[in-house]
Amino acid sequence: MDGQGEPHLIERDNWAAPLFAAVLLCALSCLPAQAADRATPSGYPVPRYITLKFDEVYARAGPGEDHRLLWVYRVKGLPVQVVAENSEWRRVCDPSGGVAWVHKRLTDGRRNVLIAQATRVAVRKKPKADAQIVAYLNPRSLAALTRCDKGWCKVRLDGASGWTQARGLWGVSDALQCKAPARR
Repeated sequence: MDGQGEPHLIERDNWAAPLFAAVLLCALSCLPAQAADRATPSGYPVPRYITLKFDEVYARAGPGEDHRLLWVYRVKGLPVQVVAENSEWRRVCDPSGGVAWVHKRLTDGRRNVLIAQATRVAVRKKPKADAQIVAYLNPRSLAALTRCDKGWCKVRLDGASGWTQARGLWGVSDALQCKAPARR
């Protein structure tokens, strides 16, 4: 009585079917993890950082041009954190704590950072506190982000490139930057 829990031998000629079933089962078990990574309309994780593509970007109360205009961003390259999205709009958190919706065509996937501390920040040749200083970043200035590693971030600005400590930068933390929707 096959199918009642008794073991049975797989015939040598019929080895492909069980192998195919095992491979299919393994592939299907991997789908939920991949689907979770692609759960957003863009396929990118939320939260994540992007930049504003233009020096005039309209921030709206909701995802659509029919929603109330809240303010206008006037800083090309400003890093913002995407906290929600639909197919055409991104809900972003800005370095001042503002939360608004911007159209995806007004954003860029490149990463920038904003100097968030009140004093200038040294950019060093290597990711070490005693490494040679190659430039300084002024408070509230922007720099292109290359990568971060072990508390240090490699940045580029006006022909200079080097490392600075991550703790003084806005645009690198994995945590949500806006805990509650802020209004301006």
